Amino acid sequence: MLWGVDFTSAPSRRKPITVARGRLQGGVLVLVGVESLVNWASFEALVAQPGPWVGGFDFPMGLPRVFVEDLQLGQDAAQVMQSLRSKCPQRMDLRSLVDQWGQSRPAGQRLVHRRTDTSLPGVTSTSPLQTRYVPVGFMYYEGLWRLLQAGVTLPRMHQADPQRVALEAYPGLLAHQLIGSRSYKNQDSPDRLVARKDLLERLEQGQAWGMRLKMSHAQRDTLAHEVSADRLDAVLCLMQTAWAVCQPDFGLPADVDPVEGWILTA
Repeated sequence: MLWGVDFTSAPSRRKPITVARGRLQGGVLVLVGVESLVNWASFEALVAQPGPWVGGFDFPMGLPRVFVEDLQLGQDAAQVMQSLRSKCPQRMDLRSLVDQWGQSRPAGQRLVHRRTDTSLPGVTSTSPLQTRYVPVGFMYYEGLWRLLQAGVTLPRMHQADPQRVALEAYPGLLAHQLIGSRSYKNQDSPDRLVARKDLLERLEQGQAWGMRLKMSHAQRDTLAHEVSADRLDAVLCLMQTAWAVCQPDFGLPADVDPVEGWILTA
């Protein structure tokens, strides 16, 4: 089973974690279903499910090396998270730590990026140190901790259960590949509806690496008309996961930094 997970650092009924499930049949990715997880217990149950499964999760699985080295947090994903949780028992403590570290650095070099964040063609992902606006730092803090606690393998970063594999996905990268810089979510407007429909049509046509997405008419209609596009983002993560399982070593570079990680297809 393959998963694509659109993540949030504070799941609720209003803003759940969204999981798209699929199976590969030849060069076709069949969308099995999409579900909403409204609390941490549901997410923890998801990642504890016996394998084999591979999931693409839309949150950073690493931190910039310069930040990790300055604070001497460790040499791999598990060490860094353990050190960070020791220093920051609550996630607001993480904001304070990042702010304190940033104050010692030149302006413009405070919310630094990982190598993978700036390797995306035409796209720069948000710094994992950002805890305001789009709080991906909190997503790292909440998400990666639960993957490690569940004993999930993070290729090139942390070896645990080989039947349960988590990879870092980024739906904005695939969306940019298919429709360029057009906006497709968070606003109920005709142009964004058209953009969502174009995304789905191009996925069905196999314009993402020659892999076609197969879904029902009802699934397509739901994905097209959800203004937040959380379900569509989960499907984009699912597509990236499907691409990864068809590549040697999930398509990851040989020199992935074990504290920074890597975004699928970057």
